[in-house]
Parts: sequence; structure tokens; C-alpha cells
Amino acid sequence: VGPEAADVQPGPACYRKGGPLTVTDANLILGRLIAEDFPALFGPKGDEQLDSEVTSTKFKELTETINSFLKENEKKTLSVEEIALGFINVANESMSRPIRALTEGKGFDLRDHVLACFGGAGGQHACAIARTLGMKTVFVSRFAGVLSALGLALADVVHEMQEPSGKAINPDNWSTVLDRLKHLSKCGVEELTKQGHDQKSIIVEKYLNLRYEGTDCALMCTSNEDTPESFTNLFLKKYQDQFGFTLPDRPINTDDIRIRALAKSAMNIDRKIENRPNDKPLKESKKTKCYFEKGFVETSVYLIHELYANDKISGPAIIIDPITDCGDIHIAIEHIKDDTDSTELDLIKLSIFQNRFMSIAEQCGRVLQLTAISTNIKERLDFSCAVFGPDGGLVANAPHIPVHLGAMQEAVQYQMRSIGHELRDGDVILSNHPAAGGTHLPDFTVITPVFHKENKDKPVFFVASRGHHADIGGLTPGSMPPNSTSLLQEGAQFISFKIVEQGKFKEKEVTDRLIDPGK
Repeated sequence: VGPEAADVQPGPACYRKGGPLTVTDANLILGRLIAEDFPALFGPKGDEQLDSEVTSTKFKELTETINSFLKENEKKTLSVEEIALGFINVANESMSRPIRALTEGKGFDLRDHVLACFGGAGGQHACAIARTLGMKTVFVSRFAGVLSALGLALADVVHEMQEPSGKAINPDNWSTVLDRLKHLSKCGVEELTKQGHDQKSIIVEKYLNLRYEGTDCALMCTSNEDTPESFTNLFLKKYQDQFGFTLPDRPINTDDIRIRALAKSAMNIDRKIENRPNDKPLKESKKTKCYFEKGFVETSVYLIHELYANDKISGPAIIIDPITDCGDIHIAIEHIKDDTDSTELDLIKLSIFQNRFMSIAEQCGRVLQLTAISTNIKERLDFSCAVFGPDGGLVANAPHIPVHLGAMQEAVQYQMRSIGHELRDGDVILSNHPAAGGTHLPDFTVITPVFHKENKDKPVFFVASRGHHADIGGLTPGSMPPNSTSLLQEGAQFISFKIVEQGKFKEKEVTDRLIDPGK
């Protein structure tokens, strides 16, 4: 993906059009693509098989370059297959990041869900991605290669209508909100009826876009019950799941009212698949060699049109699946603990963990922005988030503000030297003092030590965020007076203030400290 991507033209090196090495080539090197089972669609005339030789040659050249660097740095050299597998692992981790952002970022636990893959190459990576995400089941549709086109054919006809509201959710306003929902529902049904759909096939879903007063994060909530409690309870649950807290005393407002009228599709793709006859035992079409973490493994190859309902296959296995209606595939993922324990630098694992840690920092920033009430955070984006190691050193940061990120490490390490022995699970430190790694006083740094469940004596890592506070009681609005001669004139100072202690937010104490400079 991007300006240097192979794209369809020229495509991967094995497509015989002079393209660069890609993930497809890595799969070919590892034996996960079987060239003779691919259609002859490659080369200048589109009538040749995949080119395994050019892929092998290019990977050998790349391996020589990488090993030359490793030898110069007195590191262990790698084989062609180890490098190809490394590229696959990094690619899988990169594909896992947006999945986490779209699911865990919205409060969903991936372990409770099934990974559905689509696209011609989806099945090649689905098992590894599911294992990376901690998922237990993969579903491969029999239409995986044409799933988008099939979706268009199966899609319900939908008519959506919405209107702004701006009313608080309470008993006084509910009758007005309910009247508008009923009116929009009636209009939606009438519109689909005009298009020729039977009214009996139409269902209406009702939505309210709700948010806390003063915040910009609205969550779409739907309920079958026409009561304010049903919508607000769902909002509170979604907010808690997504952000980890709620604001009990803050009013909940309705941004807009929405309905979705659906005329259900009559298309049916169900097909009964027969069970295997007793006189036809399950057997593979052939065997091949595939490379995995511990080397080449003999791998069975099956043709999907030779399989029956409820056939069970033990991995590793390759199932060759042209676009047919033979049946769907359910894969149970076994999670194997990595027992590797080494202090030696592994460049491939370094890249994988870089993606994982950066994803954590990005999610921290996303939650901070969505839950913020301050304009400085939710609109100006004057904040930064990062992850720090047990020694306070920077491990990963989101692409936020450089001046914050450069100094936050010093802030974390100052707290470790100052009160590290006092930190307990559930503590959160607030600091803004320049002597404690701060920048200017309005930039507040919040540092959270994270402990392992089996060892509460010493943090295993830290997460921290730094954001610009609008006013902290300085001589002038904004707390950045040009004529100040002391820090006291710039506003409130925090060196090592426990804003949360053992899980309890010290709201009164921090409010008093912010007010003090103005007295």
C-alpha cells in the first residue's frame, strides 16, 4: 500500500512482470502458495504460471543484504525462509492494528468474536491474525473471493432519515423525542412502500445519537423499547465499555434522531451440504512442505469440492478453494505460548512489538480526544500519549506533539526517582513543574504506573499523557503572562501530586490547588 506498492501492475515479482518482492512472494517462498495449483494468468500475455525462480532469486539477494548488515553488527544471520516469515509476521501485525482500533477501541473484546476473512488472499493470513488478536475461531465463507459483490446482491434496501434534536434526555422532553421518532418511522415506511416493497417485509430501527453535555463524542444507540431509560442505559453501557468510565452527574443530550427502514432481501443462498458417505474416507489430495516458526513441516493439501459437511481436518493444512458454493470453513485456532526467552536483539520481533506498542499509544490518544471536554484537547489536539518502560525510557508514542514527547521521558523518570518507592496499583501522578520534566505550566502530565497482577511491588511499565490546560490561575487568561518573574505568577504548580490514589480520584484536592494561585 502506498506510492511504492506493487499494485495489480506490475504486481508481485512472481507475476512475471518485473514487480518487486511482496507478501505474495513471501507466501510462495514459504510453500503456502502452490504454483501449479494457480491458474496460468501471469506474464506479459497472461498465459504463464507463477514464477517461483525469480521470487527465490530476489529473496536470496535480499537475504545477502540483510545478513551483511547482521554480520557487521555481530548478529546471528538468517535464512531466506526466516526473512520471508519475518515479513509475513510484520504484515500480519500491521493488519491486526486497524482491527484492534475498530473493535477494542469501541469496547469490544475480540476473544468473544469470530474473524471472518474475505478476498482471494484472506485465508492465507486469517489464522495468524486471529492468533495475534487472541481470537478462537476463523470463518471462511465459500464466497470469500467475491464477498463484496455478493454483499451488494444480498443487501437489504434501506431508507434512512434523521433530524437534529439538541434536547436533553429526561421525562420532560421524552414525549417530543418519541413523537419525532414515530413521524420519521412512518415516513420511512411510506418511502419504501412507494418503491414497491411489501409493507409486511419492512422493519424500522430507531436510533438516538447521544452524548454527554460538553463533550463531542456522540454514540449511536438503538432500542426496541420506547422509553428514555432504555436509550440512556445503553449509552452508559457503551460509554463504559469504550472508555472505561462514565460521568454520572452530567446530563445526556440528543444530537439527532434517526430511523432506518429496511425492506428485507428475498435472495436466499442457503445450500444443504451432504455428510460424508461411510465408504468415502477423508484423505488429502497431496502433501507439500510449508515453512513455519520451527522449520519446514509436511502439510496436507485438500480440494474443497472433495470435502463434505462436518469434515474435520487437523492442521497444518492447505485447502484449495476456487469460487464455489461447496461450503464454508470454520477454523478453531490453537494458541501456543511463545517460550522464547532471549535478551538478544531480534529485528523482526522488534518491528512486531513496535506496531503493538504504538497501537496502545494511538488508542490512548483516541480515548483522550473523544472523552475530552476541553477545546484544547478535543479540537486543537494539544496533547500527546506514550508508553514508557520500567526504567521510564520511551518505548512508543503516537504521532502527536514532538515537544511533549521529547520531555515526557524526563517527567516519568523524575517521578521514579522521587516517589517511585511509594507508587501502588491504582495511583496516578499529576505533574507540570519544569524541574520535574515539564515544559510550561499549562502542560499537565498524567502518569500511570502499570503493575503485573502477580507482582504489585514494582511497575512493569508506565503510560503517560500530556495536555494543555486552558487556565491554571496565572496573572493573565491562559496562564502564560509575558511579564511574569516567578513560576507562582504563571499558575498552579504540581511536582508529584497523586491525582488518583489507590483508585480514588482526589477531585477536591486538585480543584483547591488550581484555585490557590488566584487567591
